[in-house]
Amino acid sequence: MTPLPPDRLDAILVRHDIATATLSAGSADSDTFVQLSRELAELDPVVAAIHAYRQAAANLADVQALIDEPGSDSEMRALAADEKPEAEAALEAAHRALQLMLLPKDAADEKSAILEVRAGTGGDEAALFAGDLFRMYAKYAESKGWKVEVISESEGTVGGYREVVAEVKGRGVFARLKFESGAHRVQRVPDTETQGRIHTSAATVAVLPEAEEVDIVINDADLKIDTMRAQGAGGQHVNKTESAIRITHMPSGIVVFVQEERSQHKNRARAMSLLRAKLFDAERTAKDSARAADRKAQVGSGDRSERIRTYNFPQARVTDHRINLTLYKLEEVLAGTALDELVDALVTEHQAELLAAEGMG
Repeated sequence: MTPLPPDRLDAILVRHDIATATLSAGSADSDTFVQLSRELAELDPVVAAIHAYRQAAANLADVQALIDEPGSDSEMRALAADEKPEAEAALEAAHRALQLMLLPKDAADEKSAILEVRAGTGGDEAALFAGDLFRMYAKYAESKGWKVEVISESEGTVGGYREVVAEVKGRGVFARLKFESGAHRVQRVPDTETQGRIHTSAATVAVLPEAEEVDIVINDADLKIDTMRAQGAGGQHVNKTESAIRITHMPSGIVVFVQEERSQHKNRARAMSLLRAKLFDAERTAKDSARAADRKAQVGSGDRSERIRTYNFPQARVTDHRINLTLYKLEEVLAGTALDELVDALVTEHQAELLAAEGMG
């Protein structure tokens, strides 16, 4: 085990004591109170892990002292020798748990997310596959108690989606879905194939952390806002009401378009939320690129054009190419019930990368 820096652990304990004392004194203003309350919520589990780690280290030291004590009773030394493996295992587990808690935190992990699924190469089959992926994420979100709200959609000619954008609301959504960004490939025999040949199609997924106004400040003067009549299915209001909103952020060139709601006001609010998420993601990407200039900081490159996963229907398998993991659970993955197996493996790999980068691996 790599020793954990005691000075860093002591500094965390001191900071926790200061924040606790400040809140207990009741002298903090409302903003400081909220800030310290959030900080304590983050520090509490870390402090508990530090105490558990140090207690496990003390227990092992006591056991070793009994074994090494020449004047101690032979029976006591034998008992201590029997207890040593268990004490070592407890220390290793506490060490690992604390290691993970000390890793750099992604500030966006606790946020909700914007999910974008787009059909890639493959025509109608790609649109059908994009629909399969979106339903997979919707079912997965339902199992987590998250709420999915479609922001915009463009249906394929035979079903599925050419493009669908949705908000996935809940705590910790981004942490679980962020590694889904990339190109997803499907291999199967389309319904329209008469000779039984396997076709390969693709869809791209983008997962953006939902940004609040405090995260991204947008200058109204930088926006070009157009209103227009919505297009596609949706009833008579589609053709008679100019409720659709298109917002262009002039400095970045980012364009967002929302038409799902009947209310122009609601569509504008959703368009601004989507724009904030895209600007926040662009800012995070720029920072991550600078930070990762001399080392690989994430699982894979994070490039959304990178093929990350293959869904093979004839063999009922799903393969994640970033971690070389294959599951023969295609139906369960697409139903959302086995997606956690892929997500957990990706998170574990990411943690291992961070541990190595921090010199703790």
